[in-house]
Amino acid sequence: MSATLTSSTEEEPSKEERLKSFLAEKATDGEMYFKSKFIAEEVGLSPKEIGALMVKLKDSASELQVEKWSYTSATTWRVEPA
Repeated sequence: MSATLTSSTEEEPSKEERLKSFLAEKATDGEMYFKSKFIAEEVGLSPKEIGALMVKLKDSASELQVEKWSYTSATTWRVEPA
């Protein structure tokens, strides 16, 4: 018997790429406001992971403008196309 391993030539997108793609798609018509806990399931990340990634995206995502909007029981983020 021999076992055959199948390797995918396509890599899974990183968590950061998944979040950036999600935000870019949602913000195509203009600005979007959200709290991490409300998009966590849709993106497949925890609210804590989203919060950490948003800080990174704020500085690195040239196609998106990311702004920490307010803090009322959780951070609200504002995202719009650059």
